[in-house]
Amino acid sequence: MNISRLFILSGIFMLSAAAMSAAERTIKVRVDNPMNKSRQDQPVTIALKKYGNDIHKATVKLNGKEIPSQLDDLDEDAYNDELFFLADVPARSSNTYEVTLSDDGSQAEYPARTFAELVVPSKNKKLAKNKQDIYLRSLSFDHKTKDRYHYVHSHGLCFESDLIALRIYFDERQTIDLYGKTHKGLVVYDTQFYPDAEQLKNGSGDDVLWVGNTYGLGALRGWDGKQQQLLTNLKRQEQRVITEGPLRAIVEVEDRGWVPAPNEKPITAIIRYTIYGGHRDFDVDVRLIGQNTDAYRFATGLINVKGSTEFSDGKGLRGCYGTDWPTGKDDGKHKLETVGLGIYVPKVSLDKEMAATKDDYTYVVKPHDGWLRYKLAYTSKDEDFGFADSAAWFSWLKEWKEENENPVKVTIK
Repeated sequence: MNISRLFILSGIFMLSAAAMSAAERTIKVRVDNPMNKSRQDQPVTIALKKYGNDIHKATVKLNGKEIPSQLDDLDEDAYNDELFFLADVPARSSNTYEVTLSDDGSQAEYPARTFAELVVPSKNKKLAKNKQDIYLRSLSFDHKTKDRYHYVHSHGLCFESDLIALRIYFDERQTIDLYGKTHKGLVVYDTQFYPDAEQLKNGSGDDVLWVGNTYGLGALRGWDGKQQQLLTNLKRQEQRVITEGPLRAIVEVEDRGWVPAPNEKPITAIIRYTIYGGHRDFDVDVRLIGQNTDAYRFATGLINVKGSTEFSDGKGLRGCYGTDWPTGKDDGKHKLETVGLGIYVPKVSLDKEMAATKDDYTYVVKPHDGWLRYKLAYTSKDEDFGFADSAAWFSWLKEWKEENENPVKVTIK
């Protein structure tokens, strides 16, 4: 073999080795728990841009055992942006996960712990309310549309974890309405928020909250300095499903050309809701686009459930626990429902707490660097995995705030 051919072959082998290493890479991810109690299902997110633009498969292992993970294309450009998994970490300790990223193959399928859907009614009138089959990823309405609410099945998009399920009304209220589960598991795909008699008999759960024009659970509204303002003045309203699972579901509501209160300039609000497997809470992250948005004030909070007991620590944590008819009155078809609600607004987003009214518990909230963030949670008395009474619920809310203020620390080696 001559020398030139030897160099050529060596070059080929080197290029082949480089291609193989480029197709697959391994990183170590350390997750530290700063609290004196073990933590389960802690969200871990890894941005993928620095590892390549074409990651198709990820495998996450702890002590050699594979655990579920999820790849998400959040900006919908056909490339995965983030790797997500849920970590269980002992008290005052850490776990190190081995993550393998590959340009080849496809992501494994794991048991679903979250789900989201946006469905419009079928023209086939014979289909039952829980058998609709026209699934959308996004839907946008011009302001000239007078009735968005009835155009969309379930009156808006739905999302859930294995503990809770919700829907967001597609109208000027944008209220978050609640579904009370009886057992852990996913229900939205099967019931579409309207369980039939057989599903109810088998313990599917049902709608558990009447909301009216209240916040329900944490709807974002305008604020005129005295009271909340519905979203009656906007150019376009959109709802979309970003990802439905299996470990986290992300949905968005976009209000474009929104005038939050009289005499204010229009802005755009993109409200992202993120829910995780094993969680009864979810994140609300609001991106505000416009001029000087940090000077605006908004309102959010909780419905004052009829006869509810209120809890507040005066520092961004508020809850209530009460009982009412889920339809607002006794219609002979539903039973009284007891729910506990909770909201946590971090200090950076909190402007002030308002006194309770007969309808709502209100927080005035403020953006920071064009963002507004808070968290929401709830429980239903129907749950066989829930809370005995208001004292137990309020105790959980305190622990919830503590955990949010002491998140696990993620370090990539």
